Parts: sequence; C-alpha cells; structure tokens
Amino acid sequence: MIRLFVAINLPESVRDRLASLCAGLPGARWIEPRNLHLTLRFIGEVEEPRFPEIVSVLSAIRSPAFSLVMDGVDCFGDRRRARVLWAGVRPCERLFALRSKTEMALARAGLEPETRKFHPHVTLARLDGTKFNRLAKYLEAYGSFLTEEFPVGEFALYSSYLGRNGASYTREAGYSLISA
Repeated sequence: MIRLFVAINLPESVRDRLASLCAGLPGARWIEPRNLHLTLRFIGEVEEPRFPEIVSVLSAIRSPAFSLVMDGVDCFGDRRRARVLWAGVRPCERLFALRSKTEMALARAGLEPETRKFHPHVTLARLDGTKFNRLAKYLEAYGSFLTEEFPVGEFALYSSYLGRNGASYTREAGYSLISA
C-alpha cells in the first residue's frame, strides 16, 4: 500500500511567511515548513500496482497556470473544539478548475470521488486541547494574514509516510501547467 495525495508546492518565500505563523499557540502540533502545501486531493491508501495508472491519468491534465494569494488564518470546526489551524487561499477560478480536472482524472483511474467540499487551504497545525481564549487571541492577531500574489506553474503527486515524528512527504511526479 502507498498513501498518496495531489498538491501544489509553495514557493520558499510563501512557506517562510507561513512558518512565521507557526508559534505561540499551546496545544498546536505545527507542520514542518518543508511540508507546507496546498492539497488538491487527498487520495489515501492505494495498492501499489495502481500507482502507475494514477501517475498516467494526472499527466493527461491540461490546465492553465495561475497565481494565488494566501489570505487569512482560521480553523476547522467549532472554535471551542477546533482540530486544524489553517491559512486560507483567496478564491481563484483556475484553482477550482484544476481541482475539478484532478478529481475527474482520478475517477478515470477508478478512485472513489471525494465527497467533501473543496476548501483550499494550507494546514498550519493540528490542535489538541488548545484553550478557546488562546485560539481566539491567535486568530485575532493573525486572521488578516496576507501574502503577495505568487505564480503556480505546476502541481505534483506525493506519497506520505506516517512516522513517530509526523508525516514525511516524497514528491513522486510533477505536472506542468500551461503557461499563458
């Protein structure tokens, strides 16, 4: 079995800006800066013989390059029991179109469709027992986080291995977007 996901890697300057947010919140298990990414589609565990077909269907995607802006910080779930702290992405039609093409390609490879609504974000931390008042102060301080616009010229297929010290990711294949 191999655990896979499709994502957009972030420029180092954006990862550095996001990493600057990763402190000052007790109960947060921060994501390593090198692991910060924008997931297009979490695939999960698949049998290794299916891997070449997944690589192939993703290589057939044709989609234009675009730019993104990281915009805001928030959490998933009730803030009193929040589980994930994330940085948001300003709405971008081309990002949603790429996500849709990714979903259709993976369906052609026989994978079950994703049932959750796509909410583009970069996970900053997993939260466990974070006090509501601390989280509220953190969100007040960083909720208006904003980056400069940055170009997205490719997406990639990654494998993920869960270990004692968290997940480690390996880039398995990269796919270029069409330049304008």
